[in-house]
Amino acid sequence: MATTSPRNRLGRKARNQHAPQQEAVEHEPADETADDAVAVDVELLRELLLGAYAPERRAARELIRDERFHHVPGRTKEEQRERTFEGLKALAGTEAVLAGLPTAQGGAGRPGAYVASFEEFVLADASLQIKAGVQWGLFGSAILNLGTQAHHDKWLADIWSLRIPGAFAMTETGHGSDVASIATTATYDPHTQEFEIHTPYRAAWKDYLGNAALHGRAAVVFAQLITGGVNHGVHALYVPIRDEHGEFLPGVGGEDDGYKGGLNGVDNGRLHFTHVRVPRENLLDRYGHVEPDGSYTSPIASPGRRFFTMLGTLVQGRVSLDGSAVVASRAGLAIALTYANERRQFSPVAGQPERVLLDYTRHRRRLFPYVARSLAAGFAHDELLGAYDDVFSGRTDDDDARQDLETLAAAMKATSTRLALDSLQECREACGGAGFLSANRITDLRHDMDVYATFEGDNTVLMQLVAKRLLGDHAKEFARMDVGVMARWVADRATETAVNRSGLRGLSQVFRDSADPRRSVNALRDPETQRSLLTDRVRSMIGEVAENMRGAGKGTPEAAAEAFDRNQHRLIEAARAHAHLLQWEAFTRAVGKVEDPGTRQVLVWLRDLFGLSVIEEHLDWYLSHGRMSLMRGRMVESYVDRLVTRLRPHIMDVVEAFGFAPEHLRADIASGAEAARQQEAADWVAGERAAGRWPRNEKSGK
Repeated sequence: MATTSPRNRLGRKARNQHAPQQEAVEHEPADETADDAVAVDVELLRELLLGAYAPERRAARELIRDERFHHVPGRTKEEQRERTFEGLKALAGTEAVLAGLPTAQGGAGRPGAYVASFEEFVLADASLQIKAGVQWGLFGSAILNLGTQAHHDKWLADIWSLRIPGAFAMTETGHGSDVASIATTATYDPHTQEFEIHTPYRAAWKDYLGNAALHGRAAVVFAQLITGGVNHGVHALYVPIRDEHGEFLPGVGGEDDGYKGGLNGVDNGRLHFTHVRVPRENLLDRYGHVEPDGSYTSPIASPGRRFFTMLGTLVQGRVSLDGSAVVASRAGLAIALTYANERRQFSPVAGQPERVLLDYTRHRRRLFPYVARSLAAGFAHDELLGAYDDVFSGRTDDDDARQDLETLAAAMKATSTRLALDSLQECREACGGAGFLSANRITDLRHDMDVYATFEGDNTVLMQLVAKRLLGDHAKEFARMDVGVMARWVADRATETAVNRSGLRGLSQVFRDSADPRRSVNALRDPETQRSLLTDRVRSMIGEVAENMRGAGKGTPEAAAEAFDRNQHRLIEAARAHAHLLQWEAFTRAVGKVEDPGTRQVLVWLRDLFGLSVIEEHLDWYLSHGRMSLMRGRMVESYVDRLVTRLRPHIMDVVEAFGFAPEHLRADIASGAEAARQQEAADWVAGERAAGRWPRNEKSGK
């Protein structure tokens, strides 16, 4: 078990010198560990936050301290694109990138290690990270996961060395996330043994493609595969798009997407194809093969299942965006909290020193819950990354594991990218005008993160996928019930509905709560209470939707679609609640690994802050459904206030445990410059007072 080093204790004293004394709270029972005895082992916490791939993350962070990889604000998109491409060349061949290449082609064959390293690149430049993701995580991984050994041997080494820069041509202007309906076709000609790639109209152009506007020499193109007059659905083909001079090949055309709201170092563009022919062997045919005579075979008979299996192999993008969003959130929080721990504003009492921002409850309230959420998202991501590596390393590669991975990745990616946007916006506002300056990184990070919410799957669509899985699991549970169990469940639901509508549940709980407020506080601290509240919301919401949709599946397809659409909002909210429950459970498991009592106590407080801030955010649901009384609802707010005050002396230790070097943050307000300015001001005032030059205050007359 690690212990707190003297250096940590000394650093803690300096970092938290402005922390207020812990206020006494009426009716609050004592914790197992007294607040003044709590101390965080920063090294231990840093190792926990780095997760299962700690060595790879540390190596990636060390690599990107090199300024060649850093974003430079204020440059034109052309300048940014060139710098990003040069950075990509410097990354090619590094251990971080080679981790994702199979051993047969000279790599390490460690998919989880590659994704972990990739996630850290966002600290250098989000454009560099996304361009790397396009090259190796999308273009290269599509060939790796949808192709066969022959495709691997032919192209992967050149892709990983960047001799073949490539694009991932799936999305079309007219269909966006609806991949099954894309209009580009790949029609097989048995006479020439070639596929003819064709874009039939403008809305079918491939759009928003990284590497398409400038650097790409080839693309993995997704198209409707047609052979013998039969459409076998969406498949992927390797298609050369430019010659060695960067000019489009015959039949290939495109446009530049131009300036974007962020990520301007990535050359996004559009591609279209006019009867472009490629050899039959260019079909990535792991899941669908065409013989020379045009006959089609697949190891997966069901077209629907085949489609989702092929898309499921490309889950890496969602997994990596989940982790990248966590890193970006923590970077923004590190900048904002460092500034808030040094920046002084207002004096609560005339004649006394101004207070640092973190000494204000409201400031802690606006930032500390995001710290807790970033930790919860990180612990959940580490488990997701483990599941991803299990599947793609082949250790547990079966249909159930892949479906679970896809559902988990959808839930986590949608939740963490939303967290990144919300937390970075709050950090920007918490830093005032300083947060709006590009020199302080937050606003540029926010701009770059914006598209994370809609690419690699629009977040609303992803949550719908999660909701469908939850609804399906709910239906399976009932399918296993006998008549007696089902009847009892219906009776229980009817009783519960009557109690909730009458307000009896809330009223009886008020009586219980009002007897002893300490009982409410203890209940809120209890992890089983938090788990029950979070779980109950998911199960109840799914159950309500299932009741609303009962019988819809027995009607026409139109009626079933209409029933789903009517309940779509509730389903998506249930999926979000499910994601928060998964994060809370991952956080709780992480706490269970920590033996150091001080570090464990701080993590418990942060876990409680996460769970209770989620419950507080949805307090209207808990009150309106009778899950919580008005008194206990007020206790949630009160206890969250107490938690952020308790965490004040330790929050900068958590920030230090994030493990960011100055080269990672590159923000003036997180460099110590603000503390120096404050000291300069204090020294000047002290000098003026000592010299007798300080003017009298008009109001006091002194």
